[in-house]
Amino acid sequence: MKKLFQKRTVIIFCAVFFLAAVSIPVAFAQNSQPANSSQEIQFVQKLSSVLQNGTIEQALSLFESIPENLKNDTELLCLKGSLLLSSGKTEQAEKIASSLFEKEPKNIEVLNLNFMAAKQKGDKVNKAKFIKQILAIEPYNAEANIELADEQSLKKNWRNARDYYKKALFGDRTNEEALLGYGKMCYYMEKDDDAKDAFNRLYKLNPNNPQVNSYLGKYEAENTQYKKAIEYIKAAIKIDPSNTDYWFDLGTWSRMTGDYSGAESAWKQAVALEPEYFLGYAYLAGLYDEQGRREEALSYYRLTVEKNPQYYYAYESLGILAWGAGSWEESQKAFEQALKKNPDSISYKLMITACLFKQKKNLELRTFTESLMKKLTNRQSLDYKIVRMYHDRGGDSEVALNISKETNRTKKGRYLFYLALYYELTGKDSLAQKYYNEVTAMQSPMFFEYRLAQWASGIK
Repeated sequence: MKKLFQKRTVIIFCAVFFLAAVSIPVAFAQNSQPANSSQEIQFVQKLSSVLQNGTIEQALSLFESIPENLKNDTELLCLKGSLLLSSGKTEQAEKIASSLFEKEPKNIEVLNLNFMAAKQKGDKVNKAKFIKQILAIEPYNAEANIELADEQSLKKNWRNARDYYKKALFGDRTNEEALLGYGKMCYYMEKDDDAKDAFNRLYKLNPNNPQVNSYLGKYEAENTQYKKAIEYIKAAIKIDPSNTDYWFDLGTWSRMTGDYSGAESAWKQAVALEPEYFLGYAYLAGLYDEQGRREEALSYYRLTVEKNPQYYYAYESLGILAWGAGSWEESQKAFEQALKKNPDSISYKLMITACLFKQKKNLELRTFTESLMKKLTNRQSLDYKIVRMYHDRGGDSEVALNISKETNRTKKGRYLFYLALYYELTGKDSLAQKYYNEVTAMQSPMFFEYRLAQWASGIK
């Protein structure tokens, strides 16, 4: 939709060019046919006024009263065809374009009209044919090169797209679409100096272009100049408040400055604009979680996976918060989904085990732990011994001894948590608290179980 709007804008700009081209024959007519030339001048002036201040339909209606001497004027017919395309009347525009092509097959504006008509109709063969003919006459024709660049961009062929945008700029140094496209391709290719140069040139031409404000904001953010980045993105939002990406960026950069309220407002606006898109819910969930607003975080993680069940990164957090809320079945299901993404995670396997324990699903618990032990071929590993401890409800002394010998700090903290949890589940509260305290004393939150140990120790 946004691309169509840009193309329609281009068509209206073409109108100004066509009117300028028409002014010369009209001026000659003024000397030879005063009566007719007066009508022609009045028509052109009125059309120019409507194009600047009226609607496309109003401009098209004027052609019903076009003076006889101008009815076959190529430039005006091209203008009419462009306006018809802009109003969605593709078949009528195509008839005009075909008729003009029969008479003037080398006229660049006629070729442009045919190319735009073919594009709007979805006729790829004719579109390619007319682009080829345009470029044979004008190798640096802006519109034709931009179209080829757009095609390459959709295929993510950034280098080819960049080169076509560059050719368009040779033909028209101030073409906004070409400058924006060239800058974006350079941005994707990490040619930052070239990208910044293009964006700054475009900003000087049109500081009200929302996309250029957005990209200049991204560069400021990459340099940790978040306040300046926020200024740019707010300018983009003022011009295009319905663009969800801008609200996401505003939220991210606001959060980086410590403005959590601003981040929350921005991401809520993103959710309001695209309520079926999962990412806004995920961002809000993370924000609430970071602030210790656990109930809200849990609610938004639920919404995240509801909107996108394949977003596995949310399942671990959902499992953690559901566990903290005492929602054992929900926690189990969340960790089961997380395990699908990371099937080797002993943490997820043991959390599922603990959830089954909490629900008193003893048969299911034994079946699950038996399947885990079969897959753990190293019977001397701590992973195997901890799973067996939960299965047999014994062997904890050996596990404790093995943990004391563990040299990896993260692994040791994780194993201590599952030993503490085992004691909690089997009613040995004093031992459970002893080992939970050992975990929290590590002050090394490099594993999610550290957080669960804090909760178990009463640290919120």
